[in-house]
Amino acid sequence: VKTDNNNLAASRNVGLAYCTGEIVAMTDDDAEVFPNWVTQMKKVHAEHPEAGGVGGAVMGSDSEKSPLSRLADAAVFSSPPLPGYVRTIAGVNVSYKRNVLQAVGTQDESLFRGEDVDFNWRIKKLGYEIYYHPEIKVLHYHRPTLEQFIYQFYMYGRAYYLVRRKWPGMYCVYPHGISRLRDFLKMMYFIASTVFEPFFSAMKMQTWVDRILALPVVYVLHIAWKSGMVVQRFKDGK
Repeated sequence: VKTDNNNLAASRNVGLAYCTGEIVAMTDDDAEVFPNWVTQMKKVHAEHPEAGGVGGAVMGSDSEKSPLSRLADAAVFSSPPLPGYVRTIAGVNVSYKRNVLQAVGTQDESLFRGEDVDFNWRIKKLGYEIYYHPEIKVLHYHRPTLEQFIYQFYMYGRAYYLVRRKWPGMYCVYPHGISRLRDFLKMMYFIASTVFEPFFSAMKMQTWVDRILALPVVYVLHIAWKSGMVVQRFKDGK
């Protein structure tokens, strides 16, 4: 179906109008689904009627050769080894029950990133669960250069702010105001975590060589992510 490439939410909304099945699955044009993808989606949906959304693991297509791809596996598309309920699932590997889609409505086209986080949050607010299963897999072509990787995190940061502005009650790494001691402590943690969270992220890599190589990159990515939040906040202020 031809559509203007404005953003993911706009394109998905066009596509959703053509979907007729009881389960609607989504992926992206920079990903390939595994051969058992549809079978696994149907199986998990049948096993979990309480789940409005179901999805799974996102694996880098070049992770055997590229340290940057392995870092993306750990930092962007972290895939837990065990199935269970989660807060959200990336739109590159997710499916929804039709009755849930009819209840939640269209994706928010004002969001240039984070539309999947917003969509899953709205589904949870309707009383449904979001369920992850590692056997539902897609192969993803991660950003090939460090520059693109950094820009990706910067845009994620901007989108993070926009989604939390829309949903103040959503889980958030920073306080929406400083009116209580708890807010002040959370802001202090938000600032201090820039020092230690990248270290823990780098330690998720499998080998010490990858951990050492990843450490400075993760610090840059973390700063880019939080810078995106700050930049979007000032853009909104204007």
